[in-house]
Amino acid sequence: MTTSDEFGTKPINFLLRKQAIPSAIGILTLSIYGIVDTIFVGNFVGSVGIAAITVVIPITFLISSIGMGIGIGGSSIISRALGSGKPEKANKTFGNQLTLTFILGIFFSLTCWIYIEPLLKLFGAKGDILQPTIDYFSIILLGIPVLAFAMMSNSIFRAVGYPKVAMVVMIVPAVVNVILDPIFIAVLDWGIEGAAWATTFSYLFSAAYALYFFLRGKTGFKISKTDLILDLKLTREIFSIGSVTIARQGVVSLLFLVLNNSLFKYGGESAIATYGIINRMMMLVNVPAIGITQGSMPIIGYNYGAELYKRVSLTLRNAIISATVLSSIIYAAILIFTPQIVGIFTKDQDLIQQTVPALRITFLMTPLIAFQLISAAYFQALGKALPALLLTLTKQGFFLIPLLLILPNFYQLDGIWMAFPIADLATAIVCMSYLVYDSKKIVLNPSSV
Repeated sequence: MTTSDEFGTKPINFLLRKQAIPSAIGILTLSIYGIVDTIFVGNFVGSVGIAAITVVIPITFLISSIGMGIGIGGSSIISRALGSGKPEKANKTFGNQLTLTFILGIFFSLTCWIYIEPLLKLFGAKGDILQPTIDYFSIILLGIPVLAFAMMSNSIFRAVGYPKVAMVVMIVPAVVNVILDPIFIAVLDWGIEGAAWATTFSYLFSAAYALYFFLRGKTGFKISKTDLILDLKLTREIFSIGSVTIARQGVVSLLFLVLNNSLFKYGGESAIATYGIINRMMMLVNVPAIGITQGSMPIIGYNYGAELYKRVSLTLRNAIISATVLSSIIYAAILIFTPQIVGIFTKDQDLIQQTVPALRITFLMTPLIAFQLISAAYFQALGKALPALLLTLTKQGFFLIPLLLILPNFYQLDGIWMAFPIADLATAIVCMSYLVYDSKKIVLNPSSV
């Protein structure tokens, strides 16, 4: 596993580019897939179809975030183990990750299958969108365990110095979905079920590619059967760090629960469809920040394990600056061409008129998202679960959900859209303050860490 050795020697900007660009390309491709999927559903199924997908998204990613959390928690351990010269611990960690991912992925998928209707109603699937949502989600659940494996693998590939492989793991499902969407939805006329089957097949192809690369042995892992047996101490450490990611998605799912029900109350199915479009565009704007966040984690973790604290602080600073600048550029472009962009998703003029101003309001402070994403990832990479968890929960848990419960009482539907920029600004201030304090402590007083 010598590929990761350059984390401690190469220039930071070179490493960030090498790690972040493939990650950003992968996420960009996934975002484009999500946009294309929504476009096909919006044009061939209608606004009810967009609303159904919007309800299912947070539940799907809550389950798959188990794999993501296990991946990030384990990759933090692996990066630090490699940095301190302990390959045996890296092998054991990877083996435990495989076991945990499949056990939990299958368990939660079956649980959702059993309670599918009450679960979807809880997340806002009411009225005309209930049955299409059930049809869509019942098919998606078939692919969730392999999606969890693919997302877990993605973090591992970056941790051992293969960011381009991690990129392909994300590109594969996007390409498969873009190919299958027009066939299943438009040509075969399967409607919302066609969108679900296209997505499920894309998960299978992504997981298959990840498994293929592992079996080739290039990652350097040499796991035995005993490595697959869960080690209580190691499992606890994986979840201690990975729980930050799971908690983040858990809070996001809670956010969607509150949001979808509020949207239905103040604007009906069309308001949920409006947010479905906004959410897809948010994914696109956040691509640079997420890519740089993911790219910085193994660099920070390795150098922290190697006690190269100035490199840790330099990586953090450069990551925040780069992510904020790039996000601002994309944000500005989307803000200028908002009507044209919304018009791609739907030809429903009422939905377009409702979505354009809503998108502009919710996006006002979006470039500041880099502070929250990178600050939480920074502490995950260091193995500090508590500050990572608190910063992860800051936006959705401490600001956005309370604002969504308060503001609509005074401003109705506009209050929902106003909650987003207010929460983004407050979160950026909190995360920036905490990062400045901690990064100075690492450089000036390494013994305190």
